[in-house]
Amino acid sequence: MFNLFLYLTTIAIWGSTWILAKFQVDEVSALQSVLFRYIIAALLLQGALTLMRSRNRHSLHTHVRFLLLGTFLFCWNYVLFYTATDMGLTTGLIAVIFSLIITMNMANNALFFGERPERSTVLGAAIGLIGISMVFAEDINALRGQGLFLAVILCVVATYLASLGNMMSKWLQRDGISVTGANSWGMTYGALILLAVVVLFDDPMRVPTTVPFLSSLLFLAIIGSIVAFWSYLTLLGRVGADKAAYAMIVFPIWSLVLSWMYEGFEWTAFKILGIGVILIGNAFIVGRRRKTA
Repeated sequence: MFNLFLYLTTIAIWGSTWILAKFQVDEVSALQSVLFRYIIAALLLQGALTLMRSRNRHSLHTHVRFLLLGTFLFCWNYVLFYTATDMGLTTGLIAVIFSLIITMNMANNALFFGERPERSTVLGAAIGLIGISMVFAEDINALRGQGLFLAVILCVVATYLASLGNMMSKWLQRDGISVTGANSWGMTYGALILLAVVVLFDDPMRVPTTVPFLSSLLFLAIIGSIVAFWSYLTLLGRVGADKAAYAMIVFPIWSLVLSWMYEGFEWTAFKILGIGVILIGNAFIVGRRRKTA
């Protein structure tokens, strides 16, 4: 039951964050948008650990892993996603591309941990990816005409970086590091990297005071970063990277609904059929898991 709670929490929150990122890049650069998000998240998490007296000393080797976690999961992958949003790629389609993380997690899980995914997981993921392809297929020609293939490539690279971050989180959990502790340091290092890059190479830093920017920033920093990453990475540690990543195939459905409401995403019969295929794959893998249990 707790795994189901983590699964649904991840889907509900991350399905909403993509559309909110649009309010960020409309005001400042992608670098500054991600920087502000993770400065807030890192300060809140570090402060919470201090107040709860849950801070632990870690070795230099562990801090290197924290640095890698921050680089992959709380830094450059989001900069690339925000850049793709700024280039005009709809947030619903970005979420669909991000769903590829399940196959990347399976491959990286086998590469780094020697863990082969269960057949039911592979089959369920394959069904889900077929559904994703159906949802995405009708937009390929439009993307070519709008010159957005570079944005698609950025999203694929960003997704692989996120997958590497998943592996680093799993590694840290295996070493006995709590998800909250690892995330606090990962977000801190990610924010510091971005701060250095912004100061050296970006436009002068400014914080917009508009309601859409500030409200979306707070949601992304607190709910979209602290709560959602805790839910997802905790789930990853409990059920494995391949099964946890299946949430990434389901939450784009909610993202597409929001994209339809706010960005003019057009539903067609073929896309709706693709959504049905995604849900079938999800039902299959969940049903197989219950049967095994």
